[in-house]
Amino acid sequence: MLTWWKRTPLAWLNLTHDRRKFATSMAGVGFAVLLMFLFTGFQNALYDSQVQLINRLNADIIIINRLKNNMFVPSAFARRRLYQAQALAGVKAAYPMYMSDVRWRNPETRKTRPVRVLAFNLADPVLPLPGVTANLAALRLPNTALIDTRARAEIGPREAGIQSELADRAIKIVGTFSLGTDFAAGNGNLIMSDQNFLRYFANRGPEEDERSFATVDIGLVQVQPGINVDEMVQALSDFLPNDVKVLRRSGPGNSFEAQERDYWRESTNIAFVFSLLTVMSFFVGIILVYQILYTDVADHWQEYATLKAMGYSNRFLFTVVIQEALILSVLGFIPGLLVSRLLYTAASNAIGLVFLMTPGRIAQMYLATFAMCLISGAIAVRKVQSTDPAEVFG
Repeated sequence: MLTWWKRTPLAWLNLTHDRRKFATSMAGVGFAVLLMFLFTGFQNALYDSQVQLINRLNADIIIINRLKNNMFVPSAFARRRLYQAQALAGVKAAYPMYMSDVRWRNPETRKTRPVRVLAFNLADPVLPLPGVTANLAALRLPNTALIDTRARAEIGPREAGIQSELADRAIKIVGTFSLGTDFAAGNGNLIMSDQNFLRYFANRGPEEDERSFATVDIGLVQVQPGINVDEMVQALSDFLPNDVKVLRRSGPGNSFEAQERDYWRESTNIAFVFSLLTVMSFFVGIILVYQILYTDVADHWQEYATLKAMGYSNRFLFTVVIQEALILSVLGFIPGLLVSRLLYTAASNAIGLVFLMTPGRIAQMYLATFAMCLISGAIAVRKVQSTDPAEVFG
């Protein structure tokens, strides 16, 4: 008899004997999973969107103004620092990149919206996006630019052939690229040549030849093959004057990407708000799963009492309830994950931010779901352990 009970999937049968109730239980867990995915998704979108441009730059090392604590602070540095950097042994190339925020006029509504303009010498492989490399010839024409297809709808059509105004000057869109916006980019990005940038932002100050800029927003450095990037970062830091900062482009620690993430994590309240909402949704999930398991225990009160009268220990009954919690964590997680993926895609298309659902984040979220259900099961099982067969059958 004891062997028969051990072989019987008691936890599964308890949950599935009422299919409608079982579906409702999975929906409850899935809802909690969905909330956690959404709140963590928006929090991660804040960081991922801010660094997506950094991760697309064709560079090993970044040079910026020492006072530039995030990518979009308008602090430039002298272009001659790039010439100095390029003279150092081990440096393959050093490219300037320019950026500025400006008003773009929606060609349909005639309303203006802020956008970010990125510019560089078209001969330099600064931003090797497919749409950029395919339209280099068109970008060499005066008053032309590329528009981001993932820019927000407020700026109007995002396609080649559009003619509008940028900084109150006529401009023609000659192609598109895909990058995405962020919290600092306003409504989207435009890309143009450095010479066109000079026409729209002449106040940046020309050098002696009057066809380049005296200052640079971001310097991109490529190192020679076989050169250790961290060692080159240190060498450039020692070699260049202290008015600039030298960082690895990406990765943890002393990198431009890490600095950007840290800035938005520490200087905004948005991250705290989404973290708080994620924790709240976790506790909401605990309450939901507890109610599900408690109701199941109450519905099978006599069966649990019978098992105890037959000699089954509290440990065995504890295992049954915990198994139910773990089953719910798996079967409730799957619909929550699928719906979250759909909402991530919809949100990314609507607002242009980056919503990444990586395997690591999925695993992290399942562990949270597992812990949520385990805690709920541990609380609910106390009712089973307190069951007295004499009270039920007496």
